[in-house]
Amino acid sequence: MSSPEDFADIKAGMAGVYERNAAAWDESRDTSLRERDWLSRWLDGLPTSSSLLDLGCGSGRPLAAYLDRLGHSVTGADASAPMIDRARSNVPNATFQVADMRHLNLGQTFDAILSWDAFFHLSPEEQRAALPMILKHLKPGGHLLLTVGDDEGEVTGTVAGEPVYHGSLSPAEYLNILQAAGFADITYTPNDPSVLGRYVLLARGKGAS
Repeated sequence: MSSPEDFADIKAGMAGVYERNAAAWDESRDTSLRERDWLSRWLDGLPTSSSLLDLGCGSGRPLAAYLDRLGHSVTGADASAPMIDRARSNVPNATFQVADMRHLNLGQTFDAILSWDAFFHLSPEEQRAALPMILKHLKPGGHLLLTVGDDEGEVTGTVAGEPVYHGSLSPAEYLNILQAAGFADITYTPNDPSVLGRYVLLARGKGAS
């Protein structure tokens, strides 16, 4: 079992993992768009040309590329400069910038925000601080889509054979935060086989802040 020190060391090294492996990650990323049904649910009820934020966008494909093809105005943000370089090449019509979601301050708001396989790289403490800042970037009535964990805690995964950190709050705490933000409809779907067992949090219709 990993110790707190092990988790801290792995987390501290994650930036380097994605910088070293941006090309390998991009080239091996599943582009079958098994996430399509969740994206459709996330976009349902929004204008046909919405402002979307892909937070932790990686190389921009397949998600930002797909959203761009649908005609939306897509902004991608990621902490890895090599990933952003690849995203700009992969999706030239979208806007990409290096940004740390723990200290997000993009100076604009969006109709919907997505963080697929990215927000869960933050520790539970960081998530508690970051989620309200992320929600400030969401327009009233906007939608949020996150992949999270099954309960509060820390685990590890791998990228290109190197360890990476994953953290989560409990489902109940996520629901409490989102209910306090006034979302009209919140669903938490655990272990969804259509997306290889991911835990998916969808919140639609954010209240006025």
